[in-house]
Order: sequence, then structure tokens, then C-alpha cells
Amino acid sequence: MSQPQLQNIELYLQRLGYNVPPAPTLETLRELQLRHTSVFPFETLSTLLQVPVPIDLPSVERKVLHEGRGGYCYELNNLFLALLQQLGYEARGITGRVVMGSPEGVLTARTHRLSVLTLDGIRYISDVGFGGMVPTTPLRLDTEEEQPTPHEPYRITQGEDSYTLRAKVAGEWRALYVFYLQPQSAIDYEVGNWYVSTHKDSPFLGQLMVAKMGQGLRRTLNNGSYALHRMGLESERRELTDADELIELLHSEFAIRVPQHPQLRQIIHRLINPPAV
Repeated sequence: MSQPQLQNIELYLQRLGYNVPPAPTLETLRELQLRHTSVFPFETLSTLLQVPVPIDLPSVERKVLHEGRGGYCYELNNLFLALLQQLGYEARGITGRVVMGSPEGVLTARTHRLSVLTLDGIRYISDVGFGGMVPTTPLRLDTEEEQPTPHEPYRITQGEDSYTLRAKVAGEWRALYVFYLQPQSAIDYEVGNWYVSTHKDSPFLGQLMVAKMGQGLRRTLNNGSYALHRMGLESERRELTDADELIELLHSEFAIRVPQHPQLRQIIHRLINPPAV
């Protein structure tokens, strides 16, 4: 199932470091995914501010490429899939259930978007929109072997009608999400996006989650908790209690052009300085 065309693929590729469209090879795919997760941040500023999150391709392209923002899976993986398709990859969107932090076997809402593609007869999944634990390289689908990445090792295990993506963190395999290969249509993504952006039980609503990769490191921000995770080293952590300091951090560490909103500072202040219970 093809997607609408990107309006400015040249700018998109330039942001990723390409002056001309690269050939649709496995090496290109690996480089694209690593660069994408290092250039375009995962961020939930829109759901923090409780403003609409349109996920049609022109809206996402405008937000990410022209407004200096990032986004979450329904935005970033939509954008990345369009790029892959226009470069000539055989790719399509699929969905999954986030289970990170949940007991094994729990059936959570199907609210994650990613992509599956076939290259030289081998199937891979590609994901640039899974926050602080996003895989930074495409992963082979039809093997349960451990797969190295520029960051943590990952592996995919197969169930009866689904697959589970796991990452090795501190020597322990942790399930991140369960995904399925059924074809999806635009309305499937609209329903999932409606839930994560508006439902009272959504973990994104009124919350700030930001992540951006780098060479051998991951930067994450969860409300006021900032962490710098360097592979093989102890993580550096600090708590922010000043709204202006947090806004500056979004700009300096995550390269986000913070949107203009009349209540932005007040919302951030309340978020990172909750009243004592």
C-alpha cells in the first residue's frame, strides 16, 4: 500500500546528510535509520499541551521538516516510511502493542506504528519512533538470534500470530513491544493516534517524553528527569525544576524549536513541580 508523496524529499535528505537520493540498499537503510534517530527527536510536546496531533503526511512533514519539531511513532514512522518508499524500498506500515514495563503476556492497546520491508528476499522491521529505546538499525525479522546495533543488542521472538521485540539492557532481555504483520489502513493509525493523543488513560496525555540518539549515547527526558545514557558507562541524571531551564534543554540537547503557546511555561512548571501530596 503506497503512501502520499513527500512534498520536499530534497530537504528531508539534506537534513539526513544526503545531497542526492541514495540507492535503496541495506547499508543505506542502516545509515538512514541511525541518522534519523540522531537528527529528529521523539517528543510529546503536543500531547503535553493537549493540542491536536494531525498525522497526515503533509502535516507531519511541515511539523518535522519546517517547524523544527519531532514527534512520536505515528508521525516519525509515517514520515520515514514515505521516504523509504520514494527511495525504492518495498516497505509498508504495521502496528504493535507497547509492553515495556508491563508483565509478560499483558494485552495492551495497539498504539505503536512501525514498518516492515523486504530487501533482497530478507524481511526487516524498521522503527524510528520508539522513544528512548528506539532501535537504531533495521532488524531481521525471521531469526531469533541476538542482533547488534550501534546501541544495545536486540532480538525478535516469534509467537503464534505476533512477534516480540526485546532489548538487552544491563544484561537482561526486556520486552519492548509486540507487533503484527497485518496490513494497516489510514484509519487504523487515526484510531491509535486518537487514543494516545486524547484518551484520559493514555501515558502521553499531559506528559513530556523526549529522546534523541547520538554516537554511542541516548538522551532522554521524562517530564523533569533528564538522563544521558552512554553505552557501557553509568548514566548521568539530573532533575530540572525550572521551566526556562527545561525549555533551553529542549533546544540545546534535543534540537527542538519549542512551539509558541501562551501557557507553555506554566504547564511545564506544574509538570516538573507537582504539588506535595
